[in-house]
Amino acid sequence: MISANDLSPAELAALLHFHADAGVEWLLEEEAIDRFAEFEAMKAARRPAAAQAQQQHPAAGERPAPGQAPPRPNAATRPAPAERAASGPQPAIPDGEAVQQARFVAETARSLVELKTAIEAFNSCNLKHSARSTIFASGDAESGIMVIGSAPSAEDDREGMPFSGKSGQLFDKMLTAIGLNRSAILLTQVIPWRPPGNRAPSAAEMDICRPFIERQIALAEPKAILLLGNFSARFFFGENDTIHGLRGRWKEIAVADCVIPAIASLHPQDLLTAPVNKRLAWNDLLAFQAKLKSLSLLRN
Repeated sequence: MISANDLSPAELAALLHFHADAGVEWLLEEEAIDRFAEFEAMKAARRPAAAQAQQQHPAAGERPAPGQAPPRPNAATRPAPAERAASGPQPAIPDGEAVQQARFVAETARSLVELKTAIEAFNSCNLKHSARSTIFASGDAESGIMVIGSAPSAEDDREGMPFSGKSGQLFDKMLTAIGLNRSAILLTQVIPWRPPGNRAPSAAEMDICRPFIERQIALAEPKAILLLGNFSARFFFGENDTIHGLRGRWKEIAVADCVIPAIASLHPQDLLTAPVNKRLAWNDLLAFQAKLKSLSLLRN
């Protein structure tokens, strides 16, 4: 076992972040626990129950005597329904009822503030139960400019805001390069809760979250949208191509009664992983800047 004293501050911080991302909330108990003795006690407690079960049920391969009815399980020894449910994994895929609930919640919200409150109170999506934070739109809803990412990262979930950490720092530089900053635009993500392990959301989870992001767009009424990342581009464009095939071309997306021009580009995290693609993202940003100027949303 490696002692904390042998780790540098940076290594120790990285280890703590790793445990936090894995869902560990504490590392030490208030009092020392002898796990070996605890395990032996558990085995000893099981022996009488196993012996009783052996007496009440015939062993494998044994058959009841002629004329004797097969033994029935003792009701006292059968696990209660709650115990039987807890003994196995619970269903993880949301059903159609959850989608209907999400639509109702989204449609009844008359402002972004109401929608934020409604999403935070919504408990019918499995993603919420494993996430720390509900990530909602931030920035200026009156700007007419909207940037939509894919799903919260571990840093987003920890900080409670979209585009945090190193990818957020790079994102801020990208905005500055075209004369914007995050406080002057509306910034949000398709999925409000971080999927465990940063996995891709399932089809059912996307169906549940779709009313929320579409309602954000309908309430904000942006004049132009920048989509960042493969997932975000596929979600709105309805295509299965990669971000390299979807980026750099203006398309229209229809939400409620609005038809809005949108362009996709690489996510800042993609650029941290493959810096060579920064030139592609820069071309997309210039196209987005030109569109904003043509719509009088950005000064020349």
